[in-house]
Amino acid sequence: MVILGIDVGGSGIKGFPVNIETGELLDDRFRLPTPEKAKPNDVAETVASVVKHFDWNGPVGVGFPGVVRAGTLYTAANIHQSWIGTNAEKLFSETTGCPVFVINDADAAGVAEMKFGVGQERSKGVVIMITIGTGLGTALFIDGRLVPNTELGHIEIRGKDAESRASDAVRQKKDLSWEEWGGRFNEYLNRMENLFWPDLFILGGGGSKVWPKFSPYIHVKADVVPAKLLNQAGIVGAALYAGMRSNSQS
Repeated sequence: MVILGIDVGGSGIKGFPVNIETGELLDDRFRLPTPEKAKPNDVAETVASVVKHFDWNGPVGVGFPGVVRAGTLYTAANIHQSWIGTNAEKLFSETTGCPVFVINDADAAGVAEMKFGVGQERSKGVVIMITIGTGLGTALFIDGRLVPNTELGHIEIRGKDAESRASDAVRQKKDLSWEEWGGRFNEYLNRMENLFWPDLFILGGGGSKVWPKFSPYIHVKADVVPAKLLNQAGIVGAALYAGMRSNSQS
């Protein structure tokens, strides 16, 4: 089965069709900038443009930066606050003319990594996926089962949200060296380890591509590995989620 996966990020909205049985990408990634202020109707129109680019008329999965329950947004991270209370599934479905299923973006990335990535061999124990980008997204798995909407990028470190100290956006904004930023990210992992004692951390998002540059500064007891699907995991996972949802409704 082929599903169109889309990832809505703070800076870009991108997608491609995915074979959800194999995880294979069936076309080149298409990306458009996230509209300024990222208000609901503007984002919906951009999502529709991605759908139109692929001449798509089937199910669509969308990974979204916020807590999602039954298609409705309860938080809005790095997007406009008017998303809170918005039924994103209804809005996207009306705008695209396709059945759309929405999942938290980090949860989507984790679902993909657990099925097709490094998590395939780690179905037992506690696994935490962390997406490193504009913010810090997280997905928590216990014996392979997702605990949705954990939002652990917002735990407090030194009186601030963790992502306001250790996201990739902060590294770039403050022009931190890899050693400086690696120390901050290591502090975040240590806090997570003290709370959850995971067996494995999987690092995704844009930060997964530069793992060799900051890995020397990471010192925790759990295994730490970059995502196999790198920055594409969220798109693949969104497609997987849409496949599960559409099958359950048929």
